Amino acid sequence: MSRKVLLIEDEPNITEAIRFLLTREGWQVETHAEGTDAVQVILSARPNLVILDVMLPGKSGMDVLRDLREHDDMKALPVLMLTARGQSRDREMAEQAGVSRFMTKPFSNTEVLTAVRDLHAQASQL
Repeated sequence: MSRKVLLIEDEPNITEAIRFLLTREGWQVETHAEGTDAVQVILSARPNLVILDVMLPGKSGMDVLRDLREHDDMKALPVLMLTARGQSRDREMAEQAGVSRFMTKPFSNTEVLTAVRDLHAQASQL
């Protein structure tokens, strides 16, 4: 099974850190930094996993996730959502929108790797 991640994050330092971490683990990592066309990018890239920031230019990660889940073939796609705001309200909104896992910034490399491995393993069993 291929291991392709689409990282949608507008902060260059975070993008580069996650890309380096996952590439070293054998993942193919594509990146995108804009919310406006993120759903189209996901649909055309067909990743095994999406890492999605909540606060993006053009359209929020929450809206991207809601729009993505309206596509039948994207309902089971694992989505790891990253946010600088870890309030329970944000977490609840993400869960209602169909997030697979929620992670608050700052996070450790181990946390990201564990979440990606877990989500990929769960998706592989479907």
